[in-house]
Amino acid sequence: MSVVKNDISEGIDEIIDLLKKDQTPNGAWTYPFETGISTDSYMIILLRSLEINDEKLIYQLTERILSKQEKDGAWKLFHDGEGNISITLEAYYALLYSGYYQKNDERLRAARQFILNKGGIEKSHMFTKIMLAITGQIKWPPFFPIPLELILLPLSFPINFYSFPEYGRVNMAPIMLLADRKFRLKTKNSPNLSELKVREDSEFDRESVEWRSLYSSIKNGIDRLMGLPSHIHKLATDQTKHYMLTRIEKDGTLYGYFSSTFLMIFALLSLGYSKTHPIIINAVKGLMDMKCEINGLPHMQYTTATVWNTSLINYALQEAGLPPSDPMVKKANQYLLKRQHYKYGDWIIHNPKAFPGGWGFADINTLHPDVDDTTASLRSIARSVQHAPSFFQSWERGVQWVLSMQNKDGGWPAFEKDTDSKWIKLIPIEKANYILSDPSTADLTGRTLEFLGNYTNLLKEHPSIKLAVHWLMKDQKNDGSWYGRWGNCYIYGTWAAITGLMATGLLPAHHTISKAVKWMKEIQNHDGGWGESCKSDEKGKYIPLNTSTLTDTAWAVDTLISVSDQPTKEINSGIKFILNNINIEDWTSEYPKGQGMAGDFYIHYHSYRYIFPLLTLAHYKNTYLVE
Repeated sequence: MSVVKNDISEGIDEIIDLLKKDQTPNGAWTYPFETGISTDSYMIILLRSLEINDEKLIYQLTERILSKQEKDGAWKLFHDGEGNISITLEAYYALLYSGYYQKNDERLRAARQFILNKGGIEKSHMFTKIMLAITGQIKWPPFFPIPLELILLPLSFPINFYSFPEYGRVNMAPIMLLADRKFRLKTKNSPNLSELKVREDSEFDRESVEWRSLYSSIKNGIDRLMGLPSHIHKLATDQTKHYMLTRIEKDGTLYGYFSSTFLMIFALLSLGYSKTHPIIINAVKGLMDMKCEINGLPHMQYTTATVWNTSLINYALQEAGLPPSDPMVKKANQYLLKRQHYKYGDWIIHNPKAFPGGWGFADINTLHPDVDDTTASLRSIARSVQHAPSFFQSWERGVQWVLSMQNKDGGWPAFEKDTDSKWIKLIPIEKANYILSDPSTADLTGRTLEFLGNYTNLLKEHPSIKLAVHWLMKDQKNDGSWYGRWGNCYIYGTWAAITGLMATGLLPAHHTISKAVKWMKEIQNHDGGWGESCKSDEKGKYIPLNTSTLTDTAWAVDTLISVSDQPTKEINSGIKFILNNINIEDWTSEYPKGQGMAGDFYIHYHSYRYIFPLLTLAHYKNTYLVE
């Protein structure tokens, strides 16, 4: 066992040394939040549309885009996936619009053929079609399912603007304006994509009987609003504009998201703003400021993950033995304290009795905290609370905010409580369940329970804990796993759920735990590791990657450690895999482990290869090797 202990200690020290080198002067870690090439493509399209000719950036973005192209001409979302028509279409458009490549370029010919073979523009994602409509490549569909006047309906109405969570609203608000005005912007350099149209089709012509009935009631509700139709329409326009402008962060972005900022810029242009208006210029600068570098080329991040990276890393460092007084830990905690929220955001609408106290995901984020970042940040400062009175108030506010965000069903959402209306599912928008709802999830609920059980003095019989445990037990899948909404996917969800349930006092012999452990052991690979495909979320069931990854293995082993008094053969072989692959550099080390929308949006967190192996090695050492 001493040899194992030495190996474990060396592995921990190696990761800590790497993290120490990467910490920035302000105490944060700024590892990239990498989401493929869509944002790179959209940035080229935006700059050309605004006639901002940053040639160096545009050319370098084209280099990055082309470096990711497959042999068949397509672009993929992940290694074992198929070519994706939407991102291939976006890349093709951006490369043409850049002006550096022509349609007869061999790489573009291959991309064009792939797009046509897959059905052309009509088979692309809704948001891709909206971008194409905005920039004049296709007509706006004749029917858009959400009328602009929806923003005026009261909260008491069965479906209203605030039925959607914040990440849905901030994208839908500019889209509603753009669709209402059928805005199109072309420049003299706009390429012609007409050869990619197979037939005219509307993304929004997939109405159900239930939606037509609901849409009719929405229209009736709008008609009952006092005033002339023209006055109501102007009021809705002004309200939507106000909604956007009052949610611009100090960096110029709308809520810190690339997509909503991109859409806001075009929405403001549709309202008559000039391309050189200060709000638009600042918005572009805000997007520019989110640029990072990966393998020597620029990548436009969808957002930054600075708070998330910093809180998770600092927590893992302390689990690995660094004291709160360590300079690295102190600097990170001081950074986090400065990022705690003091403003009321939209979350107050469904949670009116709570006070601010959460943390957000990005470096610049003052308006939309989320539960996961809040519990992660609280874990990071937990050991300092008893030693530094200045932390106590932040701690109390954070814990109370988390408790206040629990949904009625007992689980926790990400951003806003009780925004999972059954009516949302009727809206004929592609993957509306991802965009327009924020339900309780196993990963959020499990991680919140793990925090409350291990870091607060709440009794296991506390109503919030009992309700959440009951929700998690009901959410378990028949095979014993849980679906993780914000990570990929069943290994992640099961790790969060089991560690959460164990923190609340469930015993390993409990049937819920034993069933999950059996599932986790059954999916272990022959090399001792674990690996899950991004296909799991679309298929709605666990799909093996057929190779192991560091992050999946760390999640799985940490799950088993939480239920085992002694190291098992599965745990030891998993630990061996981690130790043997700490420095691995191949496609598995770049494989996405986060997701935003099944089949369309995946995230490679560059920090995860350090965070979760470190956490798991620390838990192994603390559980089994303490003398």
